[in-house]
Amino acid sequence: MLALRWCTVRKAPSLLARALTSMTNGFQSPPDMSEGHLPIHVNNVRSRLRAIVGASTNWSDHVQAMHERKDLHILLAKQQEDLPPRKMNDSYIEVILPLGSQPELREKYLNVHNSVRFGRILEDLDSLGVLICYTHTKHEASQRSPLSIVTALVDKIDLCKKVIYPDGDIKFTGNVSWVGKTSMEVKMHMLQLHDGTYSPVLDATFVMVARDPENKRPAFVNPLIPEGQEEEEIFKKGELNKIRRVDFSTASLLKMAPTAEERTVVHNIFLNTLDTRTVSFRSRVLPLNSIWMEDAKLKGLEICHPQERNIFNRIFGGFLMRKAFELGWATACSYGGSRPYVVAVDDIMFQRPVEIGSLLLLSAQVCYTEKNYIQIRVHSEVYDSDTREHKTTNVFHFTFMSEREVPQIVPKTYGESMLYLDGKRHFGATMKKSREVEKTTAAP
Repeated sequence: MLALRWCTVRKAPSLLARALTSMTNGFQSPPDMSEGHLPIHVNNVRSRLRAIVGASTNWSDHVQAMHERKDLHILLAKQQEDLPPRKMNDSYIEVILPLGSQPELREKYLNVHNSVRFGRILEDLDSLGVLICYTHTKHEASQRSPLSIVTALVDKIDLCKKVIYPDGDIKFTGNVSWVGKTSMEVKMHMLQLHDGTYSPVLDATFVMVARDPENKRPAFVNPLIPEGQEEEEIFKKGELNKIRRVDFSTASLLKMAPTAEERTVVHNIFLNTLDTRTVSFRSRVLPLNSIWMEDAKLKGLEICHPQERNIFNRIFGGFLMRKAFELGWATACSYGGSRPYVVAVDDIMFQRPVEIGSLLLLSAQVCYTEKNYIQIRVHSEVYDSDTREHKTTNVFHFTFMSEREVPQIVPKTYGESMLYLDGKRHFGATMKKSREVEKTTAAP
């Protein structure tokens, strides 16, 4: 019976297998920086971060710990040129999650499908990204860092495996790949051990920002000096990523009108839903095999307890990502009627921190569909019971792949049409990356 269950988990539907196998073949191997670097156990990452900032494991001590950080202001650089430049290899870190060799770790990571919970992987990536940046900015004169480094943006996470198995060791690697004045781009890779060899599972790009010891103002970080052609190309890609993010933000539908092509798409959807039996713009009919957007959403609420705090005594960003992903997964599952598989995560902007004790409201919406793909947008906000105000903290974008073709999502209002176009843009960016990978794979 157990063997049959494992076989069921490992058997991939042909459509999913073809799509994700092509991505695997096209994933570029990261530069080998492992020489001279000892791997860190995943359980030690958070303890290292606490030691770096002087955070206490006891919630009752957090006020005193944060007060002591004020004295670290004197260690801040007045300008970036005062800081020693670093190499990419200086920030390289390997972290081991030994699910295969230490079975007692599996309980935390296991889901009902006998595979690894992707939300837990998001938490580990977030912690690793911060540790990599602290390694890059290590202050030689003090064991404690004067910087408060936080996640500003999850730029992109691309997966090339449909299932992450719970019986194989996992290795995370990463390093700083680009540096601005006060921000750092981090490239991370996840691999899993199969038949004695580590094979790629995902690539992730995070953007971190450095602030002063009290987390109030920006702080300078060490410049990055790329070595060799490969690192030069990685650094240039970081510059291009920054430009792309600025262009994408500038063209946001919250700021700019849709393009002529997008306006045509919206109008065609409108015409396709008009009731031909009437001469009314208000009479709408749902096409066959379609679902109104207003009927394709789920909501959730989290009370933010101290247990989920980060090293700066606010709610851990990885926890927010896990909760948003799990709600998004549930939405995709209920919409498609079968188990969905995450293909990509992109453009998660951390707009404001979530304080301990907050009421966190999550709302997941199917905003675009195409064949067997489902694009999910999750909006998170905090509710202040004293002022009765709602403030947005994050917007998450997830691309899922279902085992079979899903109904078409149909917007009814103008606001829903903008959500539809925004989802279409994010889905298009994900598929563009997939096509580029396939083209690379097909090249002789």
